[in-house]
Amino acid sequence: MSCACDIKKQIDAMIDRVGSGPEMAIPLLQAVQEEFRYVPVEAIEHIAANTEMTETKLYGVATFYSQFRLEPVGEKVIKVCHGTACHVAGAEGVTEELEKRLGIKDGETTADDKYTLESVACLGCCSLAPVVAVDDQISANVDRSDAAGLIDALEAETNE
Repeated sequence: MSCACDIKKQIDAMIDRVGSGPEMAIPLLQAVQEEFRYVPVEAIEHIAANTEMTETKLYGVATFYSQFRLEPVGEKVIKVCHGTACHVAGAEGVTEELEKRLGIKDGETTADDKYTLESVACLGCCSLAPVVAVDDQISANVDRSDAAGLIDALEAETNE
């Protein structure tokens, strides 16, 4: 586990690389999230203490944009599209199968912090419905058996 001083050093390096002006709030928060998989409270506090930005501004940006997370997520984020086309094509069953296979509910993270399962409104792949995205990798025409297979494939990757 990293100590707070290591986190601060990492954030200082991000500030040096990205910049400290108020216009750099989004790029700085993106850099933090890329490194830690979410935006820790300590990061917001440290950025505010060492830049021209306030904690209020940083929290405002982090809570306004849906791309930012204030809670930790798994190493892999599995998004199941529940837009109209995906819903009609069976997205609910895909989510149920993933919940069963992972032992978590929609919106939760596995105990080992490997996977987070999320239902999303639309992934923009309507002609491929239903779709599942693991990080940025899209799987098309997914059914219940494919959903379980996705997890098996991810597990095989991590065991290589």
